[in-house]
Amino acid sequence: MECSRTPLVAGNWKMNGDLQLVDSFVNELKIDSGVDIVICPPACFIAKFENAQFSIGAQNASQFDKGAYTGEQSFDMLKSLGVTHVVLGHSERREQHGETNDVVALKTKACLDAGMTPILCIGESLETRQSGDLFAFLKGQIDAVLEACGTQAMPTLVIAYEPIWAIGTGVTASPEQAQEVHAFIRSELSQLDAEKASKTRILYGGSMNAKNASELLAQNDIDGGLIGGASLKIEDFTTICNAAG
Repeated sequence: MECSRTPLVAGNWKMNGDLQLVDSFVNELKIDSGVDIVICPPACFIAKFENAQFSIGAQNASQFDKGAYTGEQSFDMLKSLGVTHVVLGHSERREQHGETNDVVALKTKACLDAGMTPILCIGESLETRQSGDLFAFLKGQIDAVLEACGTQAMPTLVIAYEPIWAIGTGVTASPEQAQEVHAFIRSELSQLDAEKASKTRILYGGSMNAKNASELLAQNDIDGGLIGGASLKIEDFTTICNAAG
């Protein structure tokens, strides 16, 4: 089933950037129509993106509404600042903060309940890929979320496939490798609801840059990118966005 999906390019600044970079993106990032743009800065900079011509995302949020959770922030708090998207389940959160599939699923549901768009990160280590368990591993990450949120979440949910072995390493999955996984993800979704699966945007992350973006984005099931290092360089990020459009 064919469906027109608007490309989406999200920049994950991680723990990088400063007010000068914020100002440069707000004032200088100009993208042709036909592509949705999201910038996900550190939380302390979110309120500084006034009058931006693109959407603002967060890099994390709590599954809890409020309470004694020092250092955390709720989805409603972020929404009050104009945040529309939240990156969830990034491999760095899973590894460094012990976020399990179940925790990621709870956060995704809380995000949807708040009327926001989750960017759900899934991806495997090199060891998992080489072991032959790649697809079962990814299916487990997806199934946990859909069991918590239901298939009705699929058109709103954005899935970002980020092979861990390609994040920040300069090593990128080949277009064929990336397309194979993206096609698998859409196939898994289609078994639940083909129409909704056709509307689900699946992004590629993992060292996408200005040089390789066009070839990756030309693949049938790659609907955009979750960009790390290249999202800190406005010229490179613009090139990627224009390639997506």
